[in-house]
Amino acid sequence: MAPETFDSLDDDLKPMVLRIVEQNASLLGRIDDLLAQIAKLNAHIAKLEAKLGEPPKTPDNSSLPPSRGQKTNAAAGASEKKRRKGRPGVARALVENPDATRDVYAERCGCGAALSPADQELTHAYDHIDLPPIKPVTTRINLHKGKCPCCKKLVTARPPADMPAGSPFGPGIVSLVTYLHACQMVSYSRLTEVLDGLFGLKLSEGAIANMLARAAKPFAASSAVIAAIVRNSPVIASDETSARVCKKTYWQWVFAAKTAVFHMIAPSRKKIVPTEFLAGAKPDVWISDRLPAQATHAEAHQVCLAHLIRDAQFAIDTGDTIFAPDFKTFLQKACAIGRRRPQLSDATIKTYARDLRRELDRLLELAPMQKDGSHLRATMQVDARDKLLVFMTRRDVEPTNNGCERELRPSVIFRKVTNGFRSNWGADVYADIRSIVATGRIIGRSPLASLRAALAAEPKTAAA
Repeated sequence: MAPETFDSLDDDLKPMVLRIVEQNASLLGRIDDLLAQIAKLNAHIAKLEAKLGEPPKTPDNSSLPPSRGQKTNAAAGASEKKRRKGRPGVARALVENPDATRDVYAERCGCGAALSPADQELTHAYDHIDLPPIKPVTTRINLHKGKCPCCKKLVTARPPADMPAGSPFGPGIVSLVTYLHACQMVSYSRLTEVLDGLFGLKLSEGAIANMLARAAKPFAASSAVIAAIVRNSPVIASDETSARVCKKTYWQWVFAAKTAVFHMIAPSRKKIVPTEFLAGAKPDVWISDRLPAQATHAEAHQVCLAHLIRDAQFAIDTGDTIFAPDFKTFLQKACAIGRRRPQLSDATIKTYARDLRRELDRLLELAPMQKDGSHLRATMQVDARDKLLVFMTRRDVEPTNNGCERELRPSVIFRKVTNGFRSNWGADVYADIRSIVATGRIIGRSPLASLRAALAAEPKTAAA
């Protein structure tokens, strides 16, 4: 309103008109803010509606674990059962060196006549296998002392090296308890029942905890040697999964080489964990998924093709028909060639590698219109083009890090069974145990034997 209009108003009306004008200006500003908020909410609603139209994430098209997949109901069975194809029966082979042998002879014929063992021949042999009663072996150690005949000084006998004073439990019991708890996920309370029922060995939960705490030192020494082996290997694969320590989310990392596997539990999922583990070392090739924290620690990086196959499947599920289907076929073909490398000559591998590179160049020239296919293609073009076929140049590089995922699977089950660790030392001991067991399995040693060997070994340092 023009100023001269205000001046023409009566003195009684002027304040009221001014107040109405101010309120009107305030309301107009509020309307503009609400319109902006409505536009923002409409955009968010459109985004959510688009997401609702996408297929669900499953273990087949994402990195979700198999346990998160929904199993479909089995189809109703046919009225008539299908007969299995007949196969020749297979009996259990006889033990090569039985502990005992019993020869059983026929005594009498049905007519009452006695038979002589000398006239009988072997007609059938079978093994009867059983366990004798198992109980702990207790050895009482009596330490004596005497007076030296020369200097008259009292001399006390030293405890034997294989049965030191202190804890009464030997390495056989410690390794068994460790194996049942860490490898078979038997809780402390159930472990007391198992030991009592099977072996007549009575242990409290506190005794089991103390046993594992004392075993931490030899386990850590063996784990340090394993870490040094992995750290100095030319090819390292890695992966990680969540862990619960003292009611907080930690991360269990695994670093796998050809001859050793090292586990560690850290409070971070960031780049600092592998950086500190390497301690300045730089391998030739690093194998992992596309997590940035694992991408820059070696001269070359082989991206896990199994992860990319699932990403391609998700793009296919969302509607991409231009890039993702052919890219998935390309990845599957590359993995199949990787599995066949032991039977292929170097010249054949080079030919396959040349063909795969040409196929990759062709695929990256495609222009998918669907957003997930376009995003996958752009990611491969910008970030992973030189990381897909590293395994075709070295036989010691795998096309996937499935080995690391298999190494972490027992730890995931352990986490679900136990709900995590109540102490930091417990998490460290468990990681050391996983390192010892996984490395022992590579050389064909059972988990129980690996743990027993770690307890019996002399303490070593990584430098040794």
